[in-house]
Amino acid sequence: MKQLHYVSGLIITLFIGLHLFNHACSVFGAKMHIEMMSGLRLFYRNIFIESILLGAVLVQIISGIKLFKTYKKTAISSFDKLHLWSGLYLAAFFVIHVGAVLGGRFFLNLDTNFYFGVAGLNTFPFNLFFIPYYAIAIISFFGHIACIHLKKMKHLFFGFTPNKQSKAILIFGVCLTILIFYGLTNHFKGVKIPKEYNILIAK
Repeated sequence: MKQLHYVSGLIITLFIGLHLFNHACSVFGAKMHIEMMSGLRLFYRNIFIESILLGAVLVQIISGIKLFKTYKKTAISSFDKLHLWSGLYLAAFFVIHVGAVLGGRFFLNLDTNFYFGVAGLNTFPFNLFFIPYYAIAIISFFGHIACIHLKKMKHLFFGFTPNKQSKAILIFGVCLTILIFYGLTNHFKGVKIPKEYNILIAK
């Protein structure tokens, strides 16, 4: 179970890394974000790669929930608890987020691009849900990686202990989250949503 969880996690981490890089490009505007996404889709939005990704997500969710149930009573340290609870949040996020994207593509016939992702994020009162929903997801991702890094890494890196390295990963995740929100909200000024996406925000 651990091995399946680890391998599926590596596959998902590669995609999420590209996905977050794509979101970070939004600091240069929606056009840059969409252009970058169009390029990346040539890699991951084909039936072969997408099937692998969806399979990895399914394995990650099922194995993650089972591992959470197995280890929740023995988690003592702060990093152990962060490892478990960040994983549980990510499992719930995957169910909601992947379901929403597939629903948008196949049932609403929308291009699930920049505007699909930011419609709720830039509209009150939906942003009261979507701001913490996305922020906790990104921080949970880096928190999960930080915990795995702490368990795997045994050596100093530029004089930093594994514990400090893991904290640096988590801090980087928080900073990246702020940067991404800066871009996805058009530098905190808000984004004008095209009319075809109004269905997402009940307009």
